[in-house]
Amino acid sequence: MVYDLIVIGGGPAGYLGAERAGHAGLNTLVFEQRSFGGVCLNEGCIPSKTLLYAAKLKDGAAHGEAFGVRVTDAKLDQPAVIARKNKVVKALVSGVEATLKGAHVTTVKAAARITGRTADGFTVTDGSGTYVGRRLLIATGSAPAVPPIPGIKEGLERGFVLTSREILDLTEVPGRLVVIGGGVIGLEMASYFNSAGSDVTVIEMLSTIGGAIYKDIAEIIKRNLTKKGIKFHLGCRVTGISGSRVEYTDAQGNAAAAEADKVLLSIGRRPVSEGIGLETIGVLTERGAIKTSETMQTNVPNVYAAGDVNGYSMLAHTAYREAEVAVNHMTGRKDKMRYNAIPAVIYTSPEVAGVGLTEAAAREKGLDVTVKSISMNYAGRYLAENDRGDGIIKIVVDNKWHKLIGVHMIGSYASEIIYGAGLMIEKEMTIDEIKQLVFPHPTVCEALREAIFQL
Repeated sequence: MVYDLIVIGGGPAGYLGAERAGHAGLNTLVFEQRSFGGVCLNEGCIPSKTLLYAAKLKDGAAHGEAFGVRVTDAKLDQPAVIARKNKVVKALVSGVEATLKGAHVTTVKAAARITGRTADGFTVTDGSGTYVGRRLLIATGSAPAVPPIPGIKEGLERGFVLTSREILDLTEVPGRLVVIGGGVIGLEMASYFNSAGSDVTVIEMLSTIGGAIYKDIAEIIKRNLTKKGIKFHLGCRVTGISGSRVEYTDAQGNAAAAEADKVLLSIGRRPVSEGIGLETIGVLTERGAIKTSETMQTNVPNVYAAGDVNGYSMLAHTAYREAEVAVNHMTGRKDKMRYNAIPAVIYTSPEVAGVGLTEAAAREKGLDVTVKSISMNYAGRYLAENDRGDGIIKIVVDNKWHKLIGVHMIGSYASEIIYGAGLMIEKEMTIDEIKQLVFPHPTVCEALREAIFQL
């Protein structure tokens, strides 16, 4: 049998692309070597949010005095939290499998490798058989980056050093957790295990945390996490793992070390493009990432790539959209991928979210912009639900066109509010048009409206 489409990888890009293709009438086959849903569903987005919600409930109970709520000895039951996480993941994985079946997609739980091409299309093997597809969608995702730090591989082998995969299965809370990397994953896990009772230390090479977020927002999240007891060592470079010690040089270049019971390695992720046979058909990569066009095509006709493997935006929601663009192009629907309004969220407490350009990024593009920053306390609901909350919202406006081009915030419900801001940017709404929108009251999102009206 010759399939219309073979998808390699069953994560967000792979399974959604396969589903969309199946519903579009393409005879589709999808390979997944581990579990459908990929890293996001099994080892990332969903498991981590399940843990973080448990921590949110615990922290709310333990620190509710300001709201008239008094709870004695609130604590997390780690085995119970992990059991619920596994239950949630199992239900969602079953849902993905059922959805693929409903779209008449053939699924194979095995690793796949491209072996070449024939007159009918591209050949793919899972080691026990060969399959032929007229088109390919490569969605092999990403894996944790492992730097060449002395002792780190040995630490991984003995279970002392963990990646985001293993740490989400810990049934015992480590007494001392050292987190290498102050990006999204590092901060979320630092936040959770701090709530669970770990003594948490974060070591970050940069001078700020949170990656590319605004520096003042990074300072607010750092202040909040520090208040909870998390220790930060910024501007530091890890030099080795030895026994139970994480060795590093501090910001002044002095040698230092942190003792740990477990270490989380979270310095980023790399595209998984090696070992899948790209060279057999001549697919171009750059630093491990597959190069794609705005329609998600590679340099090889009828071969597409979506999700983390192309390295553009390693976020599940980006992967979903890229997969849709790829399938639309395959089926003759006019579409293209745009990256100007991709929301990004850090699910700590408080949450951090942003979409569009920061002031610095806008000025690098030569844009004349106005930036307005206000306290989240302008929103009545935020003030009601946060005791001495220090959340802010910042908006970036293009002065030439009087359009919103960036929104960045820290505070409760930021992950839910940012979608609306992204829609405004995607649709290129002017400030006057946004002012005509009706926001529900009382809501935290009213802070966005207040910021717009203060321009």
